[in-house]
Amino acid sequence: MTSATTTPTSPPTQADRPASATELAIGGMSCASCAAKVERALNDQDGVTATVNYATASAYINRGQDTPSVDELIGVVEGLGYRAEPAAEEGDDLEAAAEAEDAAAAAQVKDLRTRFWFSAALALPVMVLSMVPAWQFRGWQWVALALTTPVVVWGALPFHRATLTNLAHKATTMDTLVSLGVLAAYLWSLWALLFGGAGELGMTMNMSWLPADAGMDGGTHHELYLEVAAVVPTFLLGGRWAEARAKRRAGSALRSLLRLGAQEARVLTADGVEVTVPASAVKVGQTLVVRPGERIPTDGEILRGTSTIDAGLLTGESVPVEVAPGDAVTGATVNLSGRLEMTATRVGSDTQLARIGRLVRDAQAGKADVQRLADRVSAVFVPVVLAIAAVTLMAWLALGRPVDAGIAAAVAVLVIACPCALGLATPTALLVGTGRGSQLGLLISGPHVLEATRDIDVIVLDKTGTVTEGSMALVDVVPAEGTERAELLRLAGAAEAGSEHPIAAAITTGARDELGSLPDVASLANRPGLGVSAVVGDEGNGEGTEGEGTEVLIGRPSLLDDEGLTWPDGLRSRAEELGAGGVTVVAAGWEGTVRGLLTVADTVRPDSARAVAALADHHITPWMVTGDAEPVARAVAAQVGIDPANVVAGVLPEDKVDIVARLQADGHRVAMAGDGVNDAAALATADLGIAMGSGADVAMEASDLTIVSGALLGTVDAIRLARSTLRTIKANLFWAFGYNVAAIPLAALGLLTPLIGGLAMAASSVLVVLNSLRLRRFRPTSWTDRGDGSGTV
Repeated sequence: MTSATTTPTSPPTQADRPASATELAIGGMSCASCAAKVERALNDQDGVTATVNYATASAYINRGQDTPSVDELIGVVEGLGYRAEPAAEEGDDLEAAAEAEDAAAAAQVKDLRTRFWFSAALALPVMVLSMVPAWQFRGWQWVALALTTPVVVWGALPFHRATLTNLAHKATTMDTLVSLGVLAAYLWSLWALLFGGAGELGMTMNMSWLPADAGMDGGTHHELYLEVAAVVPTFLLGGRWAEARAKRRAGSALRSLLRLGAQEARVLTADGVEVTVPASAVKVGQTLVVRPGERIPTDGEILRGTSTIDAGLLTGESVPVEVAPGDAVTGATVNLSGRLEMTATRVGSDTQLARIGRLVRDAQAGKADVQRLADRVSAVFVPVVLAIAAVTLMAWLALGRPVDAGIAAAVAVLVIACPCALGLATPTALLVGTGRGSQLGLLISGPHVLEATRDIDVIVLDKTGTVTEGSMALVDVVPAEGTERAELLRLAGAAEAGSEHPIAAAITTGARDELGSLPDVASLANRPGLGVSAVVGDEGNGEGTEGEGTEVLIGRPSLLDDEGLTWPDGLRSRAEELGAGGVTVVAAGWEGTVRGLLTVADTVRPDSARAVAALADHHITPWMVTGDAEPVARAVAAQVGIDPANVVAGVLPEDKVDIVARLQADGHRVAMAGDGVNDAAALATADLGIAMGSGADVAMEASDLTIVSGALLGTVDAIRLARSTLRTIKANLFWAFGYNVAAIPLAALGLLTPLIGGLAMAASSVLVVLNSLRLRRFRPTSWTDRGDGSGTV
């Protein structure tokens, strides 16, 4: 949901922005209403179209000709009482800007945390003393005042400051109601202590139920509401603290992404000397050296050497890529084997990694934060409450009732309207829901996620690491006629044991899992990009297996063709058939004959098919989008039950963003589930981003939900839990507002004392908490009932 404007809900991508586009970092916004106010003010300027995002504290502004300058727009924002400054542009150091933003966010989180714990430590004894008459010792009320005063003055300062800022611009928000309610309860109590007789030593709080008993007929005032003044801001500070932590986490996606790049590079000088320099100092055209196991420092082209590159972090491909001179390579990918010399073709903000970083930044900034119901209603609710309190006082005076009785009735209106239950409605349900989720390995980032889950009807699934395990494994062994399976597996596994290639490692691991120990290799010759030839030594498992001591050739079928090995009848067609099914086919042979085939693939997760079926049961259509080849993608889709028409293969990170955006443009509410860096921008663009916990940190930080186990079935449970939490919050808000609607008229008529209002407010808060606690009984789809009320996942 977005603020009530006609502006777009998301900014254009970096590539699409006109030269007059500007991003401002906005400081001082305390709620979604603040963001809406800034957005309206900016859009009121001639030729300006602006989108303000509360979650990321940023404004995206497109300006036409003859429009206000950036400095003038900053002045507009500052005129509203907020801070504004230009954000990092495309050519700037994004990492430095991200770190600066994080420092500011960390300071805010620290401030709220300090205020919360300080206020909680003081509010707890005040609440106990006020609610338990038996513990009210001689002079207790003055101790309660001393404890409450710092909470009201310093702990609740963010609410008072926001209220003054908003009132200066003729606006009211949730902060206004909190500040006035707290001050009303505190000032009433202070008046009662100083002038109403409540300050007498030995006074105890009388649990008065009738207005006459409470002094609203002009009698003595013994009722104090210091617990209201202390507890309400403490609860709400806790909610603000949790919200600030969630907002800071959203920005950590970009920082984690930018840290994935290599920190150093080896530059090869003209005289052949390798010089280590910071990766940021690399210039286009320089020759770089990348050793096995190192990250490639920047985008470039191979000059000399062959190797295998693990590009899965950026592309999502499950099979490592073979590279040779003339091939392009991408920064932040990993060189797995040979030494490479490359020339730098793109550096700094022009690299693929930086481009993905901008995609993530733009997508996160474009996600409009949910305007909470409390904030939306407060724009009307607060002025109405103030008007009722003022009318109440004037009516009582007009009827000739005592002044203090009129004041008591007006204060009762403000105290009863003080949004304790309203403030608890979202934080308590979110706390219980996220706590239950953490027990089940389902992490919800914040309240905006709950609204996002409501109308999801399409989920886009990455293949590698989401639907599949994300690692290569031996799938099948097909021996030729006359060759034993064990013999083929033993010799192939032994030959591949000396190779560093992931496909070779999968074959060796599969062979060892099935057979145990393998023969030793006397010599090994690597055929880059094709396979290996190995001479299996005479020492092995002691069984004297036939074939040991001979040369074994294993690799692509074309390698065995080039070496002149003979294919048995039907085996070549079988290899072609298997390859068409989406697996990697490896052929093995010795003594001039191809002896069999081994297939390696990224295996499907055990729960993926069940998860796809469960998503369909919840009226969510699954799509699969992957950087892998189409035959592989379609084979996996067929195994898990995804419609072939909803499979898109061979895509780049920006293509995933485009696919999500296209589905959204078609009217769908889109969730995205993925685990890699290449998924981060799409996760941030989607209405609901779901990250697999086994994946990259940047994917988890750009997402709204994280599945710690990495099991796809967890996406179903996460959506169900989020929807249940949302329903609970709405029920809480209904009861909280219902309490106000029923109690305010009674208070205005003098039928309720402030004390009864406080007790009713406490009762509504208890109801909200108990309703929220029902979320602890949430059971996941994978729950197995033991029959005694307990179960396992």
